[in-house]
Amino acid sequence: MSNASSPAVPQRQPAYPIDPDIVHRWSPRSFLEKEVPDNVLMSVLEAARWAPSAFNVQPWRFIVARTREERETFLPFISEFNRIWCEKAPVLILVLSKTVWERGEVASHAFDTGSAWGYLALEATKLGLVTHPMAGFDHAQARETLGVPEEYAIQALVALGYQGPKEALPEQLQAREVPSPRVPVGEIAFRGKFGHSL
Repeated sequence: MSNASSPAVPQRQPAYPIDPDIVHRWSPRSFLEKEVPDNVLMSVLEAARWAPSAFNVQPWRFIVARTREERETFLPFISEFNRIWCEKAPVLILVLSKTVWERGEVASHAFDTGSAWGYLALEATKLGLVTHPMAGFDHAQARETLGVPEEYAIQALVALGYQGPKEALPEQLQAREVPSPRVPVGEIAFRGKFGHSL
């Protein structure tokens, strides 16, 4: 199930042809209090599993909170601003990356785990789900609460579920409940040398 039926937003029109699910993926804050079926959640995590990584180390790890009890364990380390909206999300996922392996440091652990997150987010979009990654949480408290070993870096916290109406959000967040624009390719890709137009 794809979100291709989502209403078009002028600032989200690609300049070149790409898969519509890439454009339709965004980060809403309004979630329905609707459980994500096991098979759907496992497909989202399966997609992350197939991301590329240097030396095939696959440094990504995911701590998944699905039950109310599990999610309530996460809530104390989430910032007050994020708790306002993410308490309704049926799934919370802490994204980790392994920083060492038998050959020493995994220099690309964050880069590779970012790729896995991207795969996860796109598969979620294809299945009719939405995701919202967060940096606003206490990493040290999350590590202690969830027993994360020191050799794992904490990268992000992701809310996952089915999109709810913006009217369900507090008034101050409703105006922000729209897909964000992107800068043109010419501002992010250079030819041969930094700053040289492609």
